[in-house]
Amino acid sequence: MNLAYSHLIPDNFPDNSRVWIYQSNRLFTIGEALELEEMLNGFLARWNAHGTAVRGYGNLLFGQFLVLMADETETQVSGCSTDSSVQLVKAIEQRFQVNMFDRQYLGFVIKGRTEMLPLSQLSYALENGFITGDTLYFNNLVQTKSELLTRWMIPVKDSWLKNKLPRLQERQDAM
Repeated sequence: MNLAYSHLIPDNFPDNSRVWIYQSNRLFTIGEALELEEMLNGFLARWNAHGTAVRGYGNLLFGQFLVLMADETETQVSGCSTDSSVQLVKAIEQRFQVNMFDRQYLGFVIKGRTEMLPLSQLSYALENGFITGDTLYFNNLVQTKSELLTRWMIPVKDSWLKNKLPRLQERQDAM
């Protein structure tokens, strides 16, 4: 799995551009990804806030992560424009029978593949060495382009998970 993605993020968007990441519970097929791209492009062409066009970007990364970005230097994304993006994601869910809002599933890179793990199974995965402090975690909580480029795929030990998992912290302290 090629983990490079920064070349897919537009250079001409400011570092403080707002970012939203929606993680699918499964990979999209190539046909679905092409159709999703059409939906995304249609949405971006008409995305606006209070009647003013939002300069936006969207892409499906690693076949499973929908990334939306808005350059707010000219137009601030507010309630209605955010709601319209959520409606797009709900339409994608319905069209492709996927779940894009389940925050109880965490994304990791394991053996070169994107793997989803229920939060309830994280302790088991850590105890059995399936996930370690060095395992890459998809930190979908990033909020800006800068964070997307530097803090989206990070080792578990550098994520919010380290504070939730005392066993992981104990392992790191022992190293």
